[in-house]
Amino acid sequence: MDMQTTIDTAQRNGAGSHTVQADAELAPVRRRTMRHLAIGTIAIVLAGTLGWAMVSRPPAQAAVPPMATVGVAAPLVAPVVEWDDFVGRFAPSQTVEVRPRVAGQVTALHFHDGDLVQKGQLLFTIDQRPYLAALAEAQANVAAARSALVLARSDYDRAARLSGDEAVSAGEVDGLRARLQSAQASLAAAEARARQRSLDMEFTQVRAPITGRISDRKVDVGNLVAAGEGSNATLLTTINALDPIYFEFDSSEALFLKAQREKAAHSAPPQIEIKLQDEPGYTWQGRLDFTDNGLDPHSGTIRGRAVIANPKLFLTPGLFGNMRLSGGGTVKALLVPDEAIQSDQARKTVLVVGADGTVGAKPVDLGPVVRGLRVIRGGLLPSDRVVVTNLQAAMPGARVQTRSAPIAAQPDTHAPVTGDPAAAQATLAR
Repeated sequence: MDMQTTIDTAQRNGAGSHTVQADAELAPVRRRTMRHLAIGTIAIVLAGTLGWAMVSRPPAQAAVPPMATVGVAAPLVAPVVEWDDFVGRFAPSQTVEVRPRVAGQVTALHFHDGDLVQKGQLLFTIDQRPYLAALAEAQANVAAARSALVLARSDYDRAARLSGDEAVSAGEVDGLRARLQSAQASLAAAEARARQRSLDMEFTQVRAPITGRISDRKVDVGNLVAAGEGSNATLLTTINALDPIYFEFDSSEALFLKAQREKAAHSAPPQIEIKLQDEPGYTWQGRLDFTDNGLDPHSGTIRGRAVIANPKLFLTPGLFGNMRLSGGGTVKALLVPDEAIQSDQARKTVLVVGADGTVGAKPVDLGPVVRGLRVIRGGLLPSDRVVVTNLQAAMPGARVQTRSAPIAAQPDTHAPVTGDPAAAQATLAR
C-alpha cells in the first residue's frame, strides 16, 4: 500500500469517527422530539374521538318531576247559628233614690249598708213627735166638726117639721139647711186633714219601695232631713233591683238593618248570650227586651236592651259584658278549614281541583269561624273538591294528584274568635 492510500484511509477513518460521535450526541434530542410528537398525536386522536362521540350522541331528555299530591275534601255541610257581637254594660232593672216625704230628724236606722232589702222593709225612722201632735189636733178638729154637724142636722130637722104649721118661716128653714150643708163640708175637710196628718205620721217611717240591693246610707242618725219634690228632698240612699237585670248596648246601623231583615225572615225570637270579661264561654242567656225608637243622629247607633235572669244576684250594675245576638236561627252552611283560605290581593279564594286534576282558584264570600272552620257564604258548591292539605304544592293551573282528607271541626275550647268583624262568630247548632 502506497503512501497516498494510507493517507486516504486515515482520513476516512477520522471522518467516520467524527460522524459516529455526532450521531451519539443527537440521539437524545431525536428521542424527545419523537415522544412529543407521539403525545400530540394521541391528544389529537382523543379529542377527535370525543368530538365525534358528542356530535353523534342524541340530545339528553330533561327529567320530568313527579306530580304533587294534595289532600282534598268536599265542604262540610252543617247547621250553624251565626251571631253578631256587641259590647255593653249591665244596668239595674229598677233603681230608686230614697228621699224623705216629711222633714225632721233621723232617729233610727234599720239596715246595714249593702244589704238585700225587701219591698216594704223599714229603713229609716224620722222623729214622729211633731206629727203625732198634728195628727191629734186633726182628729180633734174632726170630732168638733162632727159635733157641729149633729147640731146643725137636729136644728134643721126640727125646723122642717114646724114649717108645715107655718111656725117657722121658709127663709129660716133655708138658713138651717145651709148651715147643715156647711157643717157636712167642715167635717169632710177635717177628716181630710186628719188623713193627711196620718200620712205624715206614716211617712216618718221610710220603707223600701222595691226589692233589691241597697247602697250605703247618705245620712246618719241625728241628721235633719228636708222634704220636698224631686232633688229638693234629702237623698237618704239608693236601691237597685237586680233580678232580673238589664244589659244595655249600642248597635250600628248595619247590624240593626241586618237584625230587622232576619226578624222579617224568621219568626223565631232572637237568641242572646252574654259572657263576662273573665269567662271563657257565653254562660248567661237572656231575651231582647227593648230597642229604641230611633238612631242617634250623631253616632249613627241605636240603643238596645236585653233582660237576664239573675236569681243569685251575681251580676252587678256597671259590669262590662260581651253579648252575641242571633236573629236568623239555624241555617245550613258550607265550612272549610280556615287554613284553606288564600288571599289574592283584595279577594279571598279557595283552591279547588277539577275532574282532570287541574288546580283552580275560586273567589269566595267569607263568614265567621266555627271551631276552626270558616263559613263560606258564597262562591263555593257542595260538590267542589277543596284543597285542604299541602297547599303550598297546589298552584293554580298546575296538575296534581289527590287523596281524601276529610274535614272535621275542632273541639269547642271557648277560644277567642278571630275573623271577619262583619259577622263576628257562629256556633254549630246543638
